[in-house]
Amino acid sequence: MGQDFAVQVMYQGVITILIISMPTVGIGLLVGFIISLFQAVTQIQEQTLTFVPKVIAVMLMLVFTSPWIISLMVDFTITLWSAIPGMAR
Repeated sequence: MGQDFAVQVMYQGVITILIISMPTVGIGLLVGFIISLFQAVTQIQEQTLTFVPKVIAVMLMLVFTSPWIISLMVDFTITLWSAIPGMAR
């Protein structure tokens, strides 16, 4: 196992993590922006108003994207495990 292979595995792992986290982070940002805009227009400055809808939106996004997330993680794991014999050389 060379340094190039280790860097490649780390790179693929980071890219997989970024792809997996994009939908939930994106929906959290979108809901936060919409609520902040609503608070600015109505001048309601309640801190808990932003927390609950973001948590609900992120949880719903995780529920809807969990099959896709699991398939990406399984594919990455299978690829990594199948590369183990090549590391021993």
